[in-house]
Amino acid sequence: MIDWLMTQNVVLLALLAGLFTWGCTILGSAGVFFFTKVSRKLLDVMMGFAAGVMIAASFWSLLAPAIDYAQADYGKLAWLPTAIGFLLGGFSLRLIDALVPHLHLGKDVSEAEGIQPKKKLSKTALLFLAITIHNFPEGLAVGVTFGALAFGNMTNAALIGAIGLAIGIGLQNIPEGAALSIPIRADGSSRWHAFFMGAMSAIVEPIGAVLGAALVIVMLQIIPYALAFAAGAMIFVVVEELIPESQNNGNTDIATLGLMIGFVIMMVMDVAWDNVVVER
Repeated sequence: MIDWLMTQNVVLLALLAGLFTWGCTILGSAGVFFFTKVSRKLLDVMMGFAAGVMIAASFWSLLAPAIDYAQADYGKLAWLPTAIGFLLGGFSLRLIDALVPHLHLGKDVSEAEGIQPKKKLSKTALLFLAITIHNFPEGLAVGVTFGALAFGNMTNAALIGAIGLAIGIGLQNIPEGAALSIPIRADGSSRWHAFFMGAMSAIVEPIGAVLGAALVIVMLQIIPYALAFAAGAMIFVVVEELIPESQNNGNTDIATLGLMIGFVIMMVMDVAWDNVVVER
C-alpha cells in the first residue's frame, strides 16, 4: 500500500487525505441520528481532545519539519522562515476571525463575533461558520504536508508522517462533527438538516488540502513558510477557541485530561510511526 502511495501525485494524495478527514466529520455528524443532546462535560472533553491533537500536530508534523526543510537554504537562521510563517498563520486567522460572522458553541446569539450582516444570521449558520473557520487550517495543514513530499522529498518516513497527521486530524473530527450537529438539532432543526450542516462544515478540508499542496508545488521555496503558516493558524484556533470553550463550564480538570490524551495520541502516531519506518 505504501509503495503504491509513493508513486502517486502529491496533490492527489492531499485530496484523498482531505476527503478522509471530511469523511470523519461526516461520521461524527451522523451521531445526531442516535443522540438528541450531548452533555456539556463530554463536549468539553471533545474540545480538549481536539486541542491536544492540534497542538501536537503543529509541532511534530509542521514546525519541526519546517525547520528541517529550512536548514538547506537558511542554515543557522532556519528558525527565521518558520517564525515568520507561524506568525503569518496566526495573524491571518485573526483577520478571518474578525471579519467572518460566527458563534462559538455554548454562546448566545447576542455574543456572535465578526462583522454582522444587516440581515441577521441564524444561530445554526453562525455555529456552522465558526466550525468552518476552524476546519480550513486543518485542511491546509494536511495539504502542505503532502505537498512538501514533491521533488524528491518522498520518503517512507515523510509519507507516514503526512498520513499520521491526516489520521490524527480525522480522529478529532469525529467528535467535532457530533459537537456541531447535535447542538443544531437541540436548537430545533431536523436531524437531517443538523447532519447536513455538521457534515458540510468540513467540506473546506479537502479544498484546503488541495490548495495547500498545489501552492507548495508551484513555489517549492515556501515549504518552511507554508508548514509554519498552517501551524500558526492551528495554534490560533486552539488558543482562541478550543481551550477557552473547554475551560469555561466547570469541567476544567477533565477537559485538560482530554487535551493531554489527544496530545499523546497524536505525538505517538507521529513519532512512533516514524521510528518504525526508520528501523525497517
